[in-house]
Amino acid sequence: MTLHPSTIRWLIAILVVSVILLAINLPTAPEKPSPSGAPENQALGQAPAKPQPPYEVNLPYRRADDEYAGSASCLECHIDEHKSWYDSYHRSMTQIMTPDTVKAAFDGQELTFGGERFTMHKRGEEYWTTIESLEAAKAAPDGRDPEPYHVRMGMVTGSHHMQVFWLPGMMGNLQIGFPFSWLVEDRRWAPRNSLFIRDPHTVITQENWNMNCIRCHTTGPKPKPNKAEQRFETQIADLGISCEACHGPGQNHVDRQLRLSKLPEAQRLQALEAEPLSIVMPADLDHTRSTQVCGSCHGMKWFDKSEDWTAHGFSYRPGDDLAKTTPIIQPTQLDKQPWLKPVLEKNPDILDDFFWLDGHIRVTGREYNGLLESPCHKRGTMSCLSCHSMHKSDPNDQLAHGMRSNQACLQCHKEMANDITAHTRHAANSAGSNCYNCHMPHTSYGLLKAIRGHTIESPDVATTLETGRPNACNLCHLNKTLDWTAEHLAKRTGQPKAKVPPIHQTTAASAVWLLNGDAGQRALAAWHMGWEPALLASGSGWQSPLLADTLTDPYSAVRYIAHKALVKQPGFEAYKYDFVADEAKRLAKQKEAMGIWLREQRIKVPLPAGPVLLNAQGVRDVDRVQTLIRTRNNRPMRLRE
Repeated sequence: MTLHPSTIRWLIAILVVSVILLAINLPTAPEKPSPSGAPENQALGQAPAKPQPPYEVNLPYRRADDEYAGSASCLECHIDEHKSWYDSYHRSMTQIMTPDTVKAAFDGQELTFGGERFTMHKRGEEYWTTIESLEAAKAAPDGRDPEPYHVRMGMVTGSHHMQVFWLPGMMGNLQIGFPFSWLVEDRRWAPRNSLFIRDPHTVITQENWNMNCIRCHTTGPKPKPNKAEQRFETQIADLGISCEACHGPGQNHVDRQLRLSKLPEAQRLQALEAEPLSIVMPADLDHTRSTQVCGSCHGMKWFDKSEDWTAHGFSYRPGDDLAKTTPIIQPTQLDKQPWLKPVLEKNPDILDDFFWLDGHIRVTGREYNGLLESPCHKRGTMSCLSCHSMHKSDPNDQLAHGMRSNQACLQCHKEMANDITAHTRHAANSAGSNCYNCHMPHTSYGLLKAIRGHTIESPDVATTLETGRPNACNLCHLNKTLDWTAEHLAKRTGQPKAKVPPIHQTTAASAVWLLNGDAGQRALAAWHMGWEPALLASGSGWQSPLLADTLTDPYSAVRYIAHKALVKQPGFEAYKYDFVADEAKRLAKQKEAMGIWLREQRIKVPLPAGPVLLNAQGVRDVDRVQTLIRTRNNRPMRLRE
């Protein structure tokens, strides 16, 4: 049968991605399979020695070596630890699509993107999409493409906030990104490109799981592109982040335990004491090495081509010195990272995708970069394990018991415990006396929200002006100017008051960031306008027209966040808005939002004027609003979370 243009376009897109990736210096032949040559199951199998059903061939193969044992081997001896890991979002980062793993709706939804229509449906416990050409469908009597392309979907990434799906690339087990994702909280499909801060005028190419996501969303990855045969033969030890990602390959440990279990008890106990454990316990490492275990994924890394990781996997193992194989990119240490110079010469803007101007990380998932810049780590012994725990924590953020409170900081700063307000100068039970809020404000972006920065720092207006990074004071006191903050910090520290430009003497910093900042600043400002501590500190209602203005922001992710904040304002509890609707519909919803705000103003005493761009009667200063929007920082952005 002749392939329809819809099918051809899809295959060409996949082929282009594959050819580009396979053109790099990569191995030319797959490793031999294990002696059995047989797959373990339909989800993961050894590299096939003979033809198998297409679905199995399209999925990653289990590593054909004797280094990794797999997470299932830990269960028999470590029941509690296995359960706490199994309940975590690390475990479910990448999974095979089954009724237990898929949260998205597959019951006939029709999604359109790039001239194609994708219809989501199930066949028993299998998940499928049917791809049709809209052009062909328009010409058909029944409005359906007469030659659709049916694809069984195999893998899903994510389970907490959103789910990203992958389509088989038909070149070995190449996996290509599906153009729509499922938002778990919203219970809806949305175009994948709309969920990130990416320049809306930039064409995004198809995403390749085998070379990108595999690096940190699986355990023991080997992409294994085969240049000679133009295919991928990717292998992994486990999908998701499993036991061996943190404790190191476990086959030697499993073999040791099995061997010693057969000895008489006295001899076994003696051997257990004498022989190496053959496994790594991160908690037993010093603060540098234990943090590197997390940093191997949660860091902005440099991949040395000489390591040839795509063929053999990463050489780093928990307990090693990460800097020797995959050093972390630190813009603050460029003089000590000469290997980065040629990269920046070819990609001069690459650092802007990850860092603030002073080299501090501004995207989620790279918390290790933040910790590296923290005095608590550089001059102290703070590590990831100071606050986080895999096995004794809430899976939502892996914070260990008691670490949501000031106890996290009082572990070291014990002298403040008896009189916290003397340091914070806020009420003891207020958000201002929470150490996190002042020293780890939400200045990173990712997953359609603001995330706490992991560089421990103090509020500083000069730093905000130099870098664009919002400070903690103005992220809570949303109705205050930078000048107000500068004055208060000067009184507190006894240092000269920072000089601020005129706009920050008259206008609330949050309003400037929301209307005039770059896309990342706008996202952070919008999120904080829905943050409960900030609403308690600065009141609510006055944010509504500012957020309504943001409903037409050119970046879809910013619009999404603005809507989430808007529904927390008085009168907007039932307000509906589609952040990916066409422009005319968005403009109509913005007008509706303004109407709701005006009605609220009639029944509520308005806040005082000035900084929030309202006068004493609650009338907007339209000229100032429009000036901020007109002079907005519209530089193209892509924040690579």
